[in-house]
Amino acid sequence: MAVVATNSNPKIASRRVSIWDSPWLNSKFVTGGVIIVLVLLFGLLGPLFWNTDLAFTASSPVNLPPVWDTGGDPAHPLGTESNGRDMLAQLVVAIPSSLKVGLVAASIGMAVGILLGSIAGYVGGWPDHIIRTITDSVITIPSLMVLIAITAYVKMTDTTAMALVLALFAWPGPTRLIRSQVLTLRERGFVRMALLSNVPALEIMLTEMVPNMLPWLAASLTGGISGAILGATGLEALGLGPTRVPSLGTIINNALRSSALVRGMVWWWLPPIIVLIVIFTAFFLMTIGLDEIANPRLRGYGNGK
Repeated sequence: MAVVATNSNPKIASRRVSIWDSPWLNSKFVTGGVIIVLVLLFGLLGPLFWNTDLAFTASSPVNLPPVWDTGGDPAHPLGTESNGRDMLAQLVVAIPSSLKVGLVAASIGMAVGILLGSIAGYVGGWPDHIIRTITDSVITIPSLMVLIAITAYVKMTDTTAMALVLALFAWPGPTRLIRSQVLTLRERGFVRMALLSNVPALEIMLTEMVPNMLPWLAASLTGGISGAILGATGLEALGLGPTRVPSLGTIINNALRSSALVRGMVWWWLPPIIVLIVIFTAFFLMTIGLDEIANPRLRGYGNGK
């Protein structure tokens, strides 16, 4: 007679199922997160294995091709450019710099968005009208043109200054998102119970509502980081960013100024573009994954249900 093996502890089995069935184990979100971690580790651990002093002018021989091309030097695997800067060293320094700009700008925008969106959605009335009017007005402004005008007159000395300028236009999107979510949450039972318990409004917004919006906030943050990196790269490629610290946009600007496209120096401009494509793809996957985590209908559709 055959004996069928069963799990003697159903609590352990159910716990295993619940862990692996967590919506946070979304394949798109995890894939995007792993890519970002790998890119970040490349920039953070790179200085331990490569001399980042080679990222600055006159630190290397000029116009060396990549190691796989004729005349390449193993001491400079990705080649060098016309000002004697090693391309690999520039990427190692530029990746954390560009990610820092995106993270700082998006975080400031998210913090302002949480504050204004919560006030507008929860309090309502004239504060809602004022915040909504200002937010809609800022959204209609062509931000790139304003940023170009600002950076043309404000000297960018470091990436922090660039992030603060980009943060000027990073808050309207999160504000509108959070306002709409708060309008829905304030009618929920747990909020009404908190009101009946005389919990202060600020505490209700920060301790009751914000934790319930985490997937939406995370999706908005990843989208904001991607948008801030794109904006910073565009300004830097136009020569309006900080020049002391290499960034992905600065590398592209140096290639454009040196006529890399005309001269056929592909290794001057292609590596930063490939890195940007990888970063944007990763953040896009994370944003889609977070949308599916926040919306069970999307999660079911993604699983083929």
